[in-house]
Amino acid sequence: QVQLVESGGGLVQPGGSLRLACAASGSILTFYSLGWYRQAPGKQRELVARITTGGTTAYVDSEKDRFTISRDIAKNTVYLQMNNLKPEDTAVYYCNANSISGVIWGQGTQVTVSS
Repeated sequence: QVQLVESGGGLVQPGGSLRLACAASGSILTFYSLGWYRQAPGKQRELVARITTGGTTAYVDSEKDRFTISRDIAKNTVYLQMNNLKPEDTAVYYCNANSISGVIWGQGTQVTVSS
């Protein structure tokens, strides 16, 4: 089964930027879509951004001006560029893939926005 491994999280000051990466162990073109979710302490996991096999992107309304999802097909990797980060962006960020076999999740990467 294809596995997803996230990286790029860390501690950043408010207003800073981070780029998260989600590397798949197989071709990302086999997935209907790949997405980034986040889960803050005490809150439900929520969708942040998604990209389809055809390259169509979608964002949660509150983040579409600060976050950008992209992919590198040759590297089987999906990215989430996050700019102007705010303390409320603090969460564990998870990569998600939808395939004919079902839903696959990565292990998550912690993003902490704090001064």
